[in-house]
Amino acid sequence: MKLYDGGIYLVNESEIVADNADAAAILSGKTGNTPDKEEARKGTLAYNILKDHNTSGNMDELQIKFDKLTSHDITFVGIIQTARASGLQKFPIPYVLTNCHNSLCAVGGTINEDDHMFGLSCAKKYGGIYVPPHQAVIHQFAREMLAGGGKMILGSDSHTRYGALGTMAMGEGGPELVKQLLSQTYDIKMPGVVAVYLKGSLKPGVGPQDVAIAIIGEVFDKGYVKNKVMEFVGPGVANLSVDTRIGIDVMTTETTCLSSIWSTDDKVKDWYDIHGRSEDFKELHPAAVAYYDGCIEIDLDEIEPMIAMPFHPSNAYTIRELNANLMDILDDCEKRAQVSFNGAVDLNLKEKVRDGRLYVDQGIIAGCAGGGFENICDAADILQGASIGPDEFTLSVYPASMPIYMELVKNGAAAKIMQTGAIMKTAFCGPCFGAGDTPSNNGFSIRHSTRNFPNREGSKVQSGQIASVALMDARSIAATAANKGYLTAATDFDVKYTKPRYFFDKTIYENRVYDSKGVAHPEEPIKLGPNIKDWPEMSALTENLLLKVVSEIHDPVTTTDELIPSGETSSYRSNPLGLAEFTLSRKDPDYVPRAKEVQKAEKVRLTGGHPCQELPELKEVMSVVKTKFPEANHENFGIGSTIFAVKPGDGSAREQAASCQKVLGGWANIANEYATKRYRSNLINWGMLPFLIPAGDLPFKNGDYIWVPQIREAVEDKWSEIKAYAVSDGQLKEFTMTLGDLTDDEREIILKGCLINYNRVS
Repeated sequence: MKLYDGGIYLVNESEIVADNADAAAILSGKTGNTPDKEEARKGTLAYNILKDHNTSGNMDELQIKFDKLTSHDITFVGIIQTARASGLQKFPIPYVLTNCHNSLCAVGGTINEDDHMFGLSCAKKYGGIYVPPHQAVIHQFAREMLAGGGKMILGSDSHTRYGALGTMAMGEGGPELVKQLLSQTYDIKMPGVVAVYLKGSLKPGVGPQDVAIAIIGEVFDKGYVKNKVMEFVGPGVANLSVDTRIGIDVMTTETTCLSSIWSTDDKVKDWYDIHGRSEDFKELHPAAVAYYDGCIEIDLDEIEPMIAMPFHPSNAYTIRELNANLMDILDDCEKRAQVSFNGAVDLNLKEKVRDGRLYVDQGIIAGCAGGGFENICDAADILQGASIGPDEFTLSVYPASMPIYMELVKNGAAAKIMQTGAIMKTAFCGPCFGAGDTPSNNGFSIRHSTRNFPNREGSKVQSGQIASVALMDARSIAATAANKGYLTAATDFDVKYTKPRYFFDKTIYENRVYDSKGVAHPEEPIKLGPNIKDWPEMSALTENLLLKVVSEIHDPVTTTDELIPSGETSSYRSNPLGLAEFTLSRKDPDYVPRAKEVQKAEKVRLTGGHPCQELPELKEVMSVVKTKFPEANHENFGIGSTIFAVKPGDGSAREQAASCQKVLGGWANIANEYATKRYRSNLINWGMLPFLIPAGDLPFKNGDYIWVPQIREAVEDKWSEIKAYAVSDGQLKEFTMTLGDLTDDEREIILKGCLINYNRVS
């Protein structure tokens, strides 16, 4: 795999010309003229799809309107509640509400099923589409029923990626979907576009997850595609099945790219034909000469079976490399665990080695990444006639939709898998976020799913439990299962892959999915269970701010799962105050009580009282502030909490990673950089200031207060730098922060306190 240092020209989707001093002469020789770079930029697929959806008239400052929206049952309640508070009358474009996360309705009593009934009633009232639990995971339904060539889809799940089907899709926090529901726009600068140039063909036994892990391992730490669009091109695309392209595409989220798009061909046309939507196919290719801001060149012939070891998809090795250096790599993972869990628990992976081989406790093939038809059919071929054995090892397979499951039953693949002792389960995202198949303490699971962050598999460090996940392709998981749990690459098996043709039957959806066809029924009552709560009132930004640092995180990257845990918390996603109790619970259990203590003082201030009555330490803090700012008093400043993290926000698009802080009185994050655009957008949409400070020595420590004078004026007048003062050891220590680029609308959202206030109908 090769990463180009600079931009490249792609000629006829087949030849790469590096953007260097010789580029003009080379291009002239190949094309007969010297293309203009800015014109060549307009030749990418990404540019043209964005242009078709941009309403600003300015391709440097985009204002995008999407064709369709999709959410699942962890996010749609909060989105619709926010939109309702802002005056929602009807879904203006198709909006699909899937139910693939809170599907274990026994968890939390009736809480989860109440969310589902809320979704069904809103689909009726506002004119949406409702997909009941276990019918399909969010992204498979979107592929089967929503995607279209040249279209754009926005989803409230970070793995919203349908680029292999010619659809540019983006995963964002719920407030961005709220904006679309209110006929507003998604505002971004024109992103960079990076070519992913494919050549060659995959060896038998190598699958999409192997390609994806190889890419993530190469680019993640370098930030090579961060907030850019990955555009898959080159002669190797034609050598991949559409299912394989889909499996690679969905994992592009783990590179921190903004979105993805692929050139399309007759294989994609056939895919649309199979799904009864031939009219939605569009052939897409870059222009004869297209310019890209970077290029990842991949020879598919060289891709081997891969494994992403705990605790990130970028912790990538070939399975061959892992087996050759087993104890050293396992020791490295154990050291990573000590850092991630602050020494609270001990991960012991080396005890999994038996007679020099790594023994695995569990295999999972599931969800939007692993649950595809081709993945499961190939796994079934590997497993035919095998036994997974009666020991600790278990194997569960979750087809991504009921149509896929039905075809697996019809063609016999399901029977091949079940005969081994493995379990076939219904469409459910639980294994991806910790609500299903949680391993035993110190258990080690291999999964064809999307993420392997700390505790994402459902273990609870606060209860002394730890488990870990490695990501692998379905084929090598099946090979491991056939060897009764001993880690094995699929290429070690001599298998005749049957490659059965897929036949899509949408009868299940016709019989079970509620589709309003865009017709709203405003008279329909919304069903509100007792756990579904409105957002609390949020106040506007004050003239000055006094922030208390209530958590300080120095990990290189902080995931959204660490900010607000997934798994057992999902039952409270519709209850802002209930969910907020879990904020940072796995990373910093003291965060919630610290934040609440500060919030109490602000509540007293807002009701006309003196905040020092609630928080006596403020008296001394303000006496220090007044040595330089004598005019400061509780009538001209707000009191809130903040956290510092080096690089927060990798992972999920869930807005709750930000909104839970806001609900607890958070006014800001302070970071050296933000891991993803979507997390920073979530902060802004909840009225939180996305402060940036340079890497290096911190001017404050956990427990210190930070005085930020004239912050409202700074936001209004677009100050490039903001002076702040740490109150520490009886002194003021001046330092500088910035806010990065903010649109005028984003500034107004922050000034008003949140997106709800910005849109609120009086």
